[in-house]
Amino acid sequence: MTYIKLKIVSFFSIVLLFTSCNKKKEQNQLQTLNKEDSVPETSWLDTIQKQTINYFWDGAEPHSGLARERLHMDNVYPTSPKNTITTGGSGFGLMAILVGIERGYIAREDALNRYLKVVDFLEKADRFHGAWPHWMDGETGKVYPFSQKDNGGDLVETAFLVQGLLTVSEYFKDGNEKEKRLVSKIDKLWKEVEWDWYTQGKDVLYWHWSPEYAWEMNFPVGGYNECLIMYVLAASSPTHPINKAVYQKGWARNGAIVSNDSLYGKALVLDYYESDNAAVGPLFWAHYSYLGLNPKGLTDQFADYWKLTQNQSIIHYKYALENPKHFKGYGANLWGLTSSYSIKGYAGHRPGADVGVISPTAALSSFPYTPNESMQMLKHLYKNHDSLIGKYGPYDAFSLQDNWYLPRYLAIDQGPIPIMIENYRTGLLWDLFMRNKEVLYGLNKLGFKIETNN
Repeated sequence: MTYIKLKIVSFFSIVLLFTSCNKKKEQNQLQTLNKEDSVPETSWLDTIQKQTINYFWDGAEPHSGLARERLHMDNVYPTSPKNTITTGGSGFGLMAILVGIERGYIAREDALNRYLKVVDFLEKADRFHGAWPHWMDGETGKVYPFSQKDNGGDLVETAFLVQGLLTVSEYFKDGNEKEKRLVSKIDKLWKEVEWDWYTQGKDVLYWHWSPEYAWEMNFPVGGYNECLIMYVLAASSPTHPINKAVYQKGWARNGAIVSNDSLYGKALVLDYYESDNAAVGPLFWAHYSYLGLNPKGLTDQFADYWKLTQNQSIIHYKYALENPKHFKGYGANLWGLTSSYSIKGYAGHRPGADVGVISPTAALSSFPYTPNESMQMLKHLYKNHDSLIGKYGPYDAFSLQDNWYLPRYLAIDQGPIPIMIENYRTGLLWDLFMRNKEVLYGLNKLGFKIETNN
């Protein structure tokens, strides 16, 4: 989870930063959608997918081809340089580009060349027992510290990257010689991640390790949160796997992860926090692990993962309908709380920790779970709040209550939008990732069952 302090800029100051040329271009992009209510829903989905995919295509860091941590259309970067690469967001970007190929926005050969550029960079970039850092310098591949002691391997971000790499590998594995060379390179990177080393010999995975600070961050990862994919991949590794006990004791906390509580009439299914009594988490928890991992028909001894993820999305929607804090705009057409930019820096928004900031990615990445409610949000944004839409789709966050927004994007928020919309439309990324034999082996090893008739 990213923690960033931003300079607070007023709504009216930001508006002045746009050039009239850019503003006119953005408005022209929306004219067709705004003309009439009879525009087919596919056009809305096509538009937002194309815009958000472009963050990872035209907006990529040019030397590495990977995703910039952030893109600020006001060109103000108060916390880290523009060329800062995000490992997890880059994994999302790799998957988003696949959508671009399938939708005809990106030529297959162009994408292949980009992927080869990416893996060549990743081969030479800093790694720590096989794990990449959270942030890297896009020109050198050297670690860029995320915080003082977070200057080494980040296993969660690495898992998000590997999820993307394996999905790309499945897409190209039966291709021509050049495509198979890409697959071979990805296979090598995947096998070099030392998942088991990040247990310290205990029955739990640890998030961080640094050659300078060792295990001082001391962050054992217990569920439930956004990190399920890390445990699945760690169990799936053909070279450095964890055993089932690490999942059962570390992640599932010997069964304490199970919840019998409900909110807004919907079962929580799992306990959302290991060390907090909050009822439900930010919505990215229903997205990051499930970009490739298909929750439909996925169960284990602890959860029905479709029920878990769908219920979380519905709970957020119903929270906006109730709007207990009476924030301006909240309702059926405006909902969704997650971790994002906020009025005072970066914050984790959720029911119970709500300051009136809506993050579009929350509802828009929930299309598979709440298609009607997510479509209402999409249409409302593009028809009634086009000042909140820019070159790469909806800006990261805004508050109607405080008349605030920034013309800024975060990779980890833009990436899930086109991916999860595509999973809703065709199941593309789910189908690719879930056919990986090593992933299927890992799921079976941990006791997961997959119903394929969903």
